[in-house]
Amino acid sequence: MSQPSTSLPSPAPGQPVLGIAGLEQVYDQLATAIDQAGPDKAELFLVKLALLNAQALGDAGAFGRHLQAALQDL
Repeated sequence: MSQPSTSLPSPAPGQPVLGIAGLEQVYDQLATAIDQAGPDKAELFLVKLALLNAQALGDAGAFGRHLQAALQDL
C-alpha cells in the first residue's frame, strides 16, 4: 500500500490536529488492519471504518469533503 500524496482538508477551528508522527502511526495501523482483514474483507472493513469515523466526526458535510480529498490523485 503506497502512502497518499494528497493534502488533507484543514480541520475546523478548535478541532485537534494530528502531526506527522500521529499520521504515520495511523497509516501503519490502517495498513496492518487492511492486511488483517484480508483481500476478501478489506472493502467491507474500510466501509465500516468510514462509517464509524463519520459518526465520530458528527458532520456529514465535513465527511463529504474528506471523501473528495481522498479521491484526488488516485
